[in-house]
Amino acid sequence: MYRFLRTPRWWGINLFVLLAIPFCVFMGTWQLGKFEDRVDTHQEAERRPAPSTAAAEPLDSLLPVDKETSGRTAEARGRFGDQFLVPGRELDGRSGAYVLTLLRTDGGRSLPVVRGWLPEGAPAPAPPSGEVTVVGALQASENQGSKGVRAAGGLSEGQLGMISAASLVNVVTDDVYDAWITLADSPAGLTPVPAAAAAGTGLDAKAFQNLGYTAEWFVFAGFVLFMWFRLVRREAEASRDEALGLSGA
Repeated sequence: MYRFLRTPRWWGINLFVLLAIPFCVFMGTWQLGKFEDRVDTHQEAERRPAPSTAAAEPLDSLLPVDKETSGRTAEARGRFGDQFLVPGRELDGRSGAYVLTLLRTDGGRSLPVVRGWLPEGAPAPAPPSGEVTVVGALQASENQGSKGVRAAGGLSEGQLGMISAASLVNVVTDDVYDAWITLADSPAGLTPVPAAAAAGTGLDAKAFQNLGYTAEWFVFAGFVLFMWFRLVRREAEASRDEALGLSGA
């Protein structure tokens, strides 16, 4: 009844099943490992003291921004220059904009400083003149996957869709740091912008996406096995009917 399993057609089907199931199990295990790594990183980050509780350190000593230095309190000195609005940013459920001002540091490079959040339609306060020292939480440059980023363009003059050196390179002539800071104490009229967790340290949607992919791969492995058994059963029944002379009935 099962001699059909030795035919070339079934050799191909069997080979596919023998390769597909281990591959699905491997991919599911890999995705599960990615999720577990995220959980471990998140738990490790929660056990560490809050970055903002550490004493302020010179900006250059904390660069480049990584999981260890993101959120740490950085200090820089210089003079404020160009100012931009970063629209479409929400804070406490309200829509508004970040007020981003470039600080031309003593080293000659410009540091994007988010001085605070502004309600939609409100005027942005001018930055202070003269040399100033700013202290705030260090943040990595945003990318197209960052929350609130507007990468489609269509912004008015003086507005930015993303806080990064890449978005500023065609707007200003200064050499811009590949990082930015958000002030803990904003001037009057502005609300401080909380520092975001370092990328890859939180249980965000991407982490649970890995868990979802894990389930999908294991389900697909089960589906392949189920379909193989179903095809074998159907072929065996057809062979049995043919042997009994019932195939034409």
